[in-house]
Amino acid sequence: MKIPGRIVKAALLLAAVALPAAMLTPTNAAAANSLTMLGADVSSAQRAIDLGAKYYDSSGTAKDPLDILKGAGVNYVRLRIWNNPASGYNNKAKVLAYAKQVKAKGLKLLIDFHYSDTWADPGKQYKPAAWSSHGISALQTDVYNYTYDVCNSLKSQGTTPDSVQIGNEINVGMLWDDGKVVNNSFTNLGLLLKSGYNATKACNSSTQVIIHTADADSDSNARWFYDGIKAQGVNWDITGPSYYCMWHGTLANMGSVVSDMKSRYGKDVIIAETAYPFTTSDADGTANSVTSGCSGYPLTWAGQGAEFTAVQNTARSAGAIGVFYWEPTWYAVTGNGWDPANISGSGDGWDNMAIFNWTGQVNPNVKWTP
Repeated sequence: MKIPGRIVKAALLLAAVALPAAMLTPTNAAAANSLTMLGADVSSAQRAIDLGAKYYDSSGTAKDPLDILKGAGVNYVRLRIWNNPASGYNNKAKVLAYAKQVKAKGLKLLIDFHYSDTWADPGKQYKPAAWSSHGISALQTDVYNYTYDVCNSLKSQGTTPDSVQIGNEINVGMLWDDGKVVNNSFTNLGLLLKSGYNATKACNSSTQVIIHTADADSDSNARWFYDGIKAQGVNWDITGPSYYCMWHGTLANMGSVVSDMKSRYGKDVIIAETAYPFTTSDADGTANSVTSGCSGYPLTWAGQGAEFTAVQNTARSAGAIGVFYWEPTWYAVTGNGWDPANISGSGDGWDNMAIFNWTGQVNPNVKWTP
């Protein structure tokens, strides 16, 4: 996901803001397929709770946000992990601690490896400082050892990950520049992905490996990427594109990409990230990452709920098995900023995309449905 001040390609993708309502109409949701991975990425929640943030259910009762999300239909939690972030949050120790809470709630766990000390997305894939001088050979070992260590540490405390992502939105590679796709060469990226896959399976053979891109906008882009890694002999279990309608186009187009990914590679597909604004207003001094919506879905609590339902319906009808909402709990809490190098001094550009309002009340219209 892209964070405030770091959006690299939003200007290009947001050139056409108003999408015709007809183009956003979800496909028929009556298909026999069901969504089994009803997910939420709550990576910022641990810090919010540590700062004293409160979360309230639809009746106004203060509860653990995991309980509120579970009540709304969530059965799967995604947590990002950074190698050595300046703030400490989302590092191995913090993820291990929060994983215990996730599993104690009876929720499944997805670990999202960024392989960085900070955000990784299509516009940036920074090596962690500890690996900064390493070439491709050393990086293969780094990815294997780090992935195995995190997975095995989780396993040892009784919180084995049900799935992992080897990289985050790796449209043109990871661990740049060594792992970047240049001149259509997937050789180095393939080596890194195989290291991550092999480490995961060595830790726990039933943990599913997801390869995550932001390619729900274009079937040709998605084919280019997944064909490229497949040609290198990369294995994976689940294909996971991100989909945000304001950046990635119509629901119908997303459905076509999902359907093609499923049939082309014979693997399950999830929408690894999605979200929608409930307002254009800003809760703090950090500008919102998203300031517009998509035709047919007003920027209100009702509109946010309706758009998320439409995403689920479209994905389900296209054959996907899961949808993850990105950072539904990240409402503006002073000190819970987006920048790990200045977490106390930076703000939250996602406060209008969370499903909790600025006083922590949940949007009752947002539901996860099988």
